[in-house]
Amino acid sequence: MTTRTIELAEATQSLAEYATHIADGTIIFTSNGQPIAAVVPLPNTDTETATLSQNPQFLAIIERSRARHTREGGISAADMRQRFAK
Repeated sequence: MTTRTIELAEATQSLAEYATHIADGTIIFTSNGQPIAAVVPLPNTDTETATLSQNPQFLAIIERSRARHTREGGISAADMRQRFAK
C-alpha cells in the first residue's frame, strides 16, 4: 500500500472520487504542509468498530482497564472459559 499526500488547496476531486481509489492506500490531506485529515482503507472493519476506535470516552475505558490489569492482574482466557463452562 502507498500513502499519497495532497495539499488541501490542490484537492480538486470529490471525496467520493478519492474514496474510490482507497484500495491503493491512504490519502493524507494537508494544509500548509501539516496533516489535517486522512482517507484510509478500513479492511475487515464494521461501522461500530471504526466509531469506537476514535471515541475518547471508550479509549479512556480501555486504558483504565489495561492499567487495572497491569496493577492487579487478571484472569487467563483458559480460566475464563472454565468459569463459563459450568
